[in-house]
Amino acid sequence: MNTSAKAILPFLGSRNFQESCTFYELLGFDVKLISKGFARVYINGKIGFYLQDYYSKEWCENTMVFLEVEGLEAERESFLKLNLSEKFPGVKLSQIKKNDWGDEFFLHDPAGILWHFGFFHQ
Repeated sequence: MNTSAKAILPFLGSRNFQESCTFYELLGFDVKLISKGFARVYINGKIGFYLQDYYSKEWCENTMVFLEVEGLEAERESFLKLNLSEKFPGVKLSQIKKNDWGDEFFLHDPAGILWHFGFFHQ
């Protein structure tokens, strides 16, 4: 394996590209347009993904992304204050779920992509 790798960036779809860009900006991601219908979305300049103006219901609704965070409760509270489900149809935010391995909550984006926000117990 090449040890000079700098990042791993999955490709995520969007039902409405501009709506998804706005959604991720509200969450606190940096959205940088690369070309028409294509953006690099990231946090800290290191963790991120490519967002594209492409939608396939089966693909988007079967895509899951896990983002490990510190301060899970505060993260969820910040999302609650954004009233995301009122601004974006289909967006759902769950309660925090306690698991043997750690805790997490779920957020569906406007295209149906399921985000897991969580942390692992040590």
